[in-house]
Amino acid sequence: MRFGICVMANIDEIGFFNHAETLGFDSVWVTDSQMLFSDCYAVLALAARQTTRLRLGPGAAICGTRIPPVQVAAMATLNRLAPGRVHLAIGTGNTAMRTMGQRPMRIADYDEYLRVLGALLRGEVVDYTFAGVTRPVTMLMHEREYMNLEPRIPLYVSGFGPRAMELAGKHGDGLVFAIPPRGVPVREALGHVRRGADNAGRTLSGFLNCALTNIALLEPGEAVDSERVIRTVGPNVMASVYYFYDEVHERGVEPPPFLRPMWKRYCGLVEATPPAHRHFRTHEFHYTHLHPGEAELIDADLIRATCLVGTAEQLAEQIRELERQGLQELMFATGVGEKWSVAEAFARRVMPRV
Repeated sequence: MRFGICVMANIDEIGFFNHAETLGFDSVWVTDSQMLFSDCYAVLALAARQTTRLRLGPGAAICGTRIPPVQVAAMATLNRLAPGRVHLAIGTGNTAMRTMGQRPMRIADYDEYLRVLGALLRGEVVDYTFAGVTRPVTMLMHEREYMNLEPRIPLYVSGFGPRAMELAGKHGDGLVFAIPPRGVPVREALGHVRRGADNAGRTLSGFLNCALTNIALLEPGEAVDSERVIRTVGPNVMASVYYFYDEVHERGVEPPPFLRPMWKRYCGLVEATPPAHRHFRTHEFHYTHLHPGEAELIDADLIRATCLVGTAEQLAEQIRELERQGLQELMFATGVGEKWSVAEAFARRVMPRV
């Protein structure tokens, strides 16, 4: 099992990458959310200069805010700084788009975006439509200077539903997905990938996978909903709530059962903001802080519904089981100020047990 961390892009915390490398993590994935955080590629460029072993990349870069040639140029530039140590994870952009009051990219458009993106990463010529005009495009200088497409840059497709997971099999070198309690079992996710590959006539030799999750590492005898736990994983827990707030109100569906005990109280907090500016409020503190009144909504059941929870040995056993199911890499997200100690505790107490 490989271990990674997903951090919010922060130009003032480049030292965290050295910290993660020293602790033995395999990778750090950097969020791409232009209304909230530092630019992910600027952060990754500095991180590439300060590390020697760590694998680096956006986690995930957003389709709707950068056209495929721009994504590839950024990644090929990173690959020149840290050859063979970079990966590109790409997604439709829930938070990045919704903080602008927009919706994530539709699956059909995602499919087309990935077709062009994958071809450009491979150095191929591909037809690309921009502003209604279709022309063949290719990366022109990658064999000489400025940027490198070799060593090959792996393309991880971010997929949290069956159709997006199938696109990973159709276009990608890997899949980033969410595991239970909130996500999809490993074997089921990989089954969707295989279906997408089979439909496209692809063979998945060397296909990669990485699961994004939340980790609540308990001290012996500590309550799941202790003040410390809520402080360190509360923003992660609430990120799930923010996601479903949009889903419920856009699709006219009921909230999932694990959110129903607190749903009306949460909606009351959000709806104190005028509708025209509500998209500012719902994702503003993505993985970093809690809004006033949110800590009181978080209980043990909600934490267990959105995180892997346990002591070091309990978490190690959960991770060993995920590995038995076919998971190759586990990445957990953290954006709180305690991320330095959170990463160290996991590296010292959990990773050696797996």
